[in-house]
Amino acid sequence: MTKHPKLELTWIGKENRPKLEPRILVEDPGKSYHAAHRVSENDIFDNRLIFGDNLLALKALEQEFTGTIKCIYIDPPFNTGQAFEHYDDGLEHSTWLAMMSDRLDLLHRLLAPEGVFFVHLDQEENHYMKVLLDELFNRFNFLGQVAYERSGVSGIGQGGAFLVNTHEYILCYAKDKARFHVEDDRGATPLEPKDMKRYNRVLIDPGERVEIERFLAPSTGEPVVIYKHRGEQIETISLRKVEDRFDEIIGEYVKCFPKIFRNTSIQKENEFQTRILSHCGDGLYSADYLVSRGKREGENITAYYWNRQVFAWLSDTAEVREGQIVKTNKLSDFWPHGDLPKADLANEGGVDFRRGKKPETLLKRLVGLVTKPGDWVLDSFAGSGSTGAVAHKMGRRWIMIELGEHCQTHIIPRMRKIIDGEDQGGVSKAVNWKGGGGFRYYKLGPSLIVKDEWDNPVINPEFNAGMLAEAMCKLEGFTFEPNSEVYWQQGRSSETDFIYVTTQMMTKEMLTKISDEVGPNRSLLICCGAYRADVTQFENLTVRKIPKAVLKKCEWGHDDYSLEIRNLPKSPQTAVPAEDGGGTQPPKRPARKFGRGKDTGPTLFDMDTINSTGGK
Repeated sequence: MTKHPKLELTWIGKENRPKLEPRILVEDPGKSYHAAHRVSENDIFDNRLIFGDNLLALKALEQEFTGTIKCIYIDPPFNTGQAFEHYDDGLEHSTWLAMMSDRLDLLHRLLAPEGVFFVHLDQEENHYMKVLLDELFNRFNFLGQVAYERSGVSGIGQGGAFLVNTHEYILCYAKDKARFHVEDDRGATPLEPKDMKRYNRVLIDPGERVEIERFLAPSTGEPVVIYKHRGEQIETISLRKVEDRFDEIIGEYVKCFPKIFRNTSIQKENEFQTRILSHCGDGLYSADYLVSRGKREGENITAYYWNRQVFAWLSDTAEVREGQIVKTNKLSDFWPHGDLPKADLANEGGVDFRRGKKPETLLKRLVGLVTKPGDWVLDSFAGSGSTGAVAHKMGRRWIMIELGEHCQTHIIPRMRKIIDGEDQGGVSKAVNWKGGGGFRYYKLGPSLIVKDEWDNPVINPEFNAGMLAEAMCKLEGFTFEPNSEVYWQQGRSSETDFIYVTTQMMTKEMLTKISDEVGPNRSLLICCGAYRADVTQFENLTVRKIPKAVLKKCEWGHDDYSLEIRNLPKSPQTAVPAEDGGGTQPPKRPARKFGRGKDTGPTLFDMDTINSTGGK
């Protein structure tokens, strides 16, 4: 059978994927922070702020958080050629795709089966990203694209070779569309004078009602009872000089909110409502019946009719928030800048992050769209911390990753103010934020393997026993779970399979003792500095030497995979003529670095070649 090639986006270097080291995360208690006391029973303290390269950080999270994150939002460098103050944003096209692809693979793994992925871009890379994500997520799982109007035409410069660019885009993907569901897809925009002109009648008092007719509804078989009202009182809210009296009028709307309505005609195709109206004349009427479909299916309701038209209540499409009335119609995929106020964006969070900060109202809409309180939200390009700020205020758990120094200068101060209840900007008032909760601050642990003074690979001397055990657990696929009562149970892969890590030399006597303790119904992987015994005689033990057992698993000592051209490897060289003119000679192997500034000769991955050719 002929194998058909798949449709995919290709670029130079797509097949070159890094062998990432699963680093441990080391908490810095001095930078972790929590409120002085509980503000509510729903306070969350296990949020995580990670300082370090985001590719390595995502790899560090993989074991614990695979299939866990409900919402991922990233706002990566747009690759526009413009050098942002806090980001190098001028990557060559193929390089940008390669760097993003590595990160997207890990993000996809972390996403829960019912989770949603948002990526925020402009027109430069948006379409290439769409093809890339179609390949990764499957095109079927594409949910849509939001056109986010960051500014009106009058609010930005009028330059440009073609049309004025006012938009950015948010691509939306489900991990599994069959398991995805929307939590809240209602937009919230302020009530405007044009809306007030439609909704300005108030049913002050419905008066008394008298039954005039009844019939059985064909769809439910339940009775529909129609009433004529007497002594009703309906008034109109005055909109005279609305611009000058706006606050006064809004106050009146808030006071009368549950009783405000407008009249609307019934479509002729609606036979049920047409039949009810056939029994109504001028004045106020009502009908009691069981709803057979729609969002109120199964409810018994009272519908009102006035002058042969049906009531449409303002409360069906709006709600009161912070003393204001906002419309809550279902969201479209065009989000105009007027719907997401950002007049005070520069001051949000009390941090300055020019041209890189996204408004909290935008993040609130995205997070609210697909999550509920307690769900995990992740942002691996944290910037000034807006995603975590909004997630925290909305009662979601969050993880943020940031390599730049603004992790220290922007994110930590911002989150401390939120936790202390001092940040009342952004969406704080909309969610009634009072403070509380906390976060843990982590930095990436160092590389496990380094070179000694003789250029040999050795365990990094910065690692203590606990760090070494945790690192080996990640490398070997075990959950780090030390047992304080059983020294050789430092991690587990199942209820009966364990790992023990030590730098000691294991003797036959030591292995015999451990094997007896493990017993016939359990198994143990021992990673040790050396051993002196025939380990095949211990059926319940597997013994491996470190670091030899892990040398080829990863790229050791590579601390920076950041999105900057200066960190990229050079392209492979082609063969060059030999100096004696006969044939060709292979290109010289570039020197690798383990740690910063340390050039070495052969890498760890050349050891087999060296040994086979009589090297050192």
